[in-house]
Amino acid sequence: MTTPPVRVDGRTARSERTRNAIVDAHLQLIKEGDLRPTADRIAKLAGVSLRALWSHFADMEALMTASGQRVLEQRDASYEPVPADLPLAERIQAYSRQRARLLEEISPNARASALKEPFSAGLQHYRKLHSNRVRDELLTTFPAEIGSDDDLLNALTSISQWPTWATWREAMDLPIEDAEAALSRTVTALLAGRYAAESH
Repeated sequence: MTTPPVRVDGRTARSERTRNAIVDAHLQLIKEGDLRPTADRIAKLAGVSLRALWSHFADMEALMTASGQRVLEQRDASYEPVPADLPLAERIQAYSRQRARLLEEISPNARASALKEPFSAGLQHYRKLHSNRVRDELLTTFPAEIGSDDDLLNALTSISQWPTWATWREAMDLPIEDAEAALSRTVTALLAGRYAAESH
């Protein structure tokens, strides 16, 4: 028996397109350097009325939360696992290269979020989710090296996130290649430090 195709209500489909267009516009403005885009500018770029924007999002907090979800989804789609059976030096290089790429991708949104995060429960939630993703990446990439060493995992997680990357790239004005090298050297030192500690 053939299963009949699922019919999508036209209004539902239009509503979803409008909602996605608003989120797309919000993220596009941020990417272009408008870290605090107004509802008016977002609606104009999305090609919708302010009334339509507020009918889909109760307030800017709701829109920021939806945008945070989109960024997390994009980050997950862009992530490629580093094989845990590679030699350690190759894993560190691959991990650092990927973190550099992902951090550059999320940098505009991270800058915008930093302005609003203290006042946004939604953005605080997504920052924790990003942090948990990094912890999972580290445990998957360096399972034998990290083991059950929570202090080491905490240190690696901290230096692998955007605030550290922003220090290298913005405060210290390092090129991407130099910031990636700093990350790689720090990861190497932390992993080597564990074995040095265990040998004493």
